Amino acid sequence: MASRTYSIPNLLTYGRILAVPLIVLCFYLEGKLQSTDFARWAALAIFVIASITDFFDGYLARIWNQTSNIGRMLDPIADKLLVSTCLLLMAADTEKTIAGWSLWAAIIILCREILVSGLREYLAGLKVSVPVTRIAKWKTTVQMVALAFLLAGPAGDKVLPHTTHIGIGLLWIAAILTMYTGYDYFKAGVKHMVDE
Repeated sequence: MASRTYSIPNLLTYGRILAVPLIVLCFYLEGKLQSTDFARWAALAIFVIASITDFFDGYLARIWNQTSNIGRMLDPIADKLLVSTCLLLMAADTEKTIAGWSLWAAIIILCREILVSGLREYLAGLKVSVPVTRIAKWKTTVQMVALAFLLAGPAGDKVLPHTTHIGIGLLWIAAILTMYTGYDYFKAGVKHMVDE
């Protein structure tokens, strides 16, 4: 069992969790939240590597038959930590990458993550499994691409014009997909509550 704990898929998941404070650290220079070009490119590089591990940890666990309880528990937690931290950073940074009406897209995504976590825990208690749908995978992909554009933000605008606007547009698409997939989970949860 100990070997499963330190398997490569689980090490990738641990790495994704470690990436969260590293991304935050990129933005904290001289004790305050700043968004220099270097900070943004460094945060983007860490985020991209962390996002790639999200695909490989599950894929390798399946093909090598190394699935484990700790991996199943930590994988969604790592994803939520990464997404939530990046959204909060982009809302709080000095450039206010996510501001105004765009904050609603971030709020929708964060609220859905909390709701789905609670529903999954409730359904797990009932021994009910809710499979991940194809549209939920699309939602995750769009969300990660949106966050990559937003992390680049003003630094990215200098290389690719409208980087920030593209990120905000994708964030809204992710928020809409988030509401749709969140409704699916909510419907499954309510059905089992009513049945009980």
